[in-house]
Amino acid sequence: MAFTELEIKGWLKGVIDRDLNKSIVDTNGIREIRINGDHVSLKVALAKTGTAEQMDIQQEIVQLLKGEGVDSVGLRFEELTEEEIDALGGLSQAGEGKSLLDEGNNTTFIAVTSGKGGVGKSTVSVNLAVSLARLGKKVGIIDADIYGFSVPDMMGIEERPQVINERIHPVDRFGVKVISMGFFVEGNAPVIWRGPMLGKMLNQFFSEVEWGELDYLILDLPPGTGDVALDIHTMLPHSKEIIVSTPHATAAFVAARAGAMAIKTHHEILGIVENMAYFESKLTGEKEYVFGQGGGDRLVEELKTDLLGRIPLGQPDLREDVFAPSVYEETHPIGKIYMDISKKVIEKTL
Repeated sequence: MAFTELEIKGWLKGVIDRDLNKSIVDTNGIREIRINGDHVSLKVALAKTGTAEQMDIQQEIVQLLKGEGVDSVGLRFEELTEEEIDALGGLSQAGEGKSLLDEGNNTTFIAVTSGKGGVGKSTVSVNLAVSLARLGKKVGIIDADIYGFSVPDMMGIEERPQVINERIHPVDRFGVKVISMGFFVEGNAPVIWRGPMLGKMLNQFFSEVEWGELDYLILDLPPGTGDVALDIHTMLPHSKEIIVSTPHATAAFVAARAGAMAIKTHHEILGIVENMAYFESKLTGEKEYVFGQGGGDRLVEELKTDLLGRIPLGQPDLREDVFAPSVYEETHPIGKIYMDISKKVIEKTL
């Protein structure tokens, strides 16, 4: 079957760039069309890439073209220039002015916490957020670990949030909207703020950031039960929590304090993630329990909750085209574990 560029553009007329609320044909977003028999290859420009909306558009284009008889579809994406976006009327401001703290907001807040540092809490937060987005959820993450912010580096984020109409627009990466204290300090400068100023910054993250509609907001809390954790518990009376620990007895003992704080403030504990649970040899498949065993099980018993998953020691496969040193691919063995954990989280929060 022969296709023409004109026919293909006609079929794509109804595909909408969600961030501009305009057809990708009208935005001049169809950059390139190549036809090779029953194979069609497209280069498409969107206002934003690397988002859940891009994934929706990608699936929509593939299904639409295959429905018209195209055998296979190849897609590449790039971003419209700032000049093009301005000429098209700028980004859609749907939901502008809303706060996540407003009554009636349906976002599910999930605080990821630990009793002590160094147990991989931020790695769990990032991969939980990305996995939820891969499952089709609208997800944001606040790097609330004010003194140890690391989420932007973990996700390979180099750009900074934009301020439009006095509202902060978070950075989109892997379909996750990201805000971090790291965006608002110079270089790797230490943060020396105290309680009241930290509380004000956290309130701004909830109230002055243009999150749009979110299914889940992940909060990467600092370890322990200090000022920031207390502020979060006060601001979000209905937050849910995931507690991260290693199998080591001491780590589990300290993590129990974070769990006790959640219970006292009437937060629901979704479950325990046991990180660094073991090391599995690629050569023999043998598991070595480097940090011992049983910590996660003891926490489950003490806090009367569930074990969401055990994550082994490992490192993501680094890709040259996508730099994100702490994000696991969906097909990576550890990435699959995070997908399973995310499915359990969804089941528990329906």
